[in-house]
Amino acid sequence: MKRRAFISKSLPVAVGGTLLAGCAGESAGPSVHTRPTIRWRMASSFTRSLDILFGATEYFAARVGALTDQKFQIRPYPAGELVPGLQVLDAVQQGTVQMGQSASYYYTGKNEALAFDTCVPFGLTTRQQLAWLLHGGGLDLIREVLADFNLLSFPAGSTGAQMGGWFRRDIQSLSDLKGLKMRIPGIGG
Repeated sequence: MKRRAFISKSLPVAVGGTLLAGCAGESAGPSVHTRPTIRWRMASSFTRSLDILFGATEYFAARVGALTDQKFQIRPYPAGELVPGLQVLDAVQQGTVQMGQSASYYYTGKNEALAFDTCVPFGLTTRQQLAWLLHGGGLDLIREVLADFNLLSFPAGSTGAQMGGWFRRDIQSLSDLKGLKMRIPGIGG
């Protein structure tokens, strides 16, 4: 049953990826216009104000539309518009939306291994992380974990290693952290 669900969810993506790979700047001819228009909704964990993150999603959706002669349309929704930002994985898993944009370390409560899809404190640099994901078998491992949720991951960007934060006062020693509030996601949190 899981295999059938996986195939039914991944087939449109594979077909879409194949279409995108073969697209040129010009229309592919009359056969493109006889295909039905596919419309997907994409929930994001990020708000519109996070332009680099949500803006990249809007660009991606517009580019997919342009490359498919608007036959594959993706409408991105910022955090909170369809689902809360930290429930994107659940929304895709339950079929509320067809796809999502998020960071997997938000879901380490579901499976701690998801932290390795994003960042691990004192771990790999951004280049090393991407090399591991794309050429070292990391993506295959992450996809194994996400298969338990009937999801398929496609890396679509990296914010790089996260800094400790921006603070109003200098942090010179461990005692300077006492009482300080900060947000750190994933294993680091």
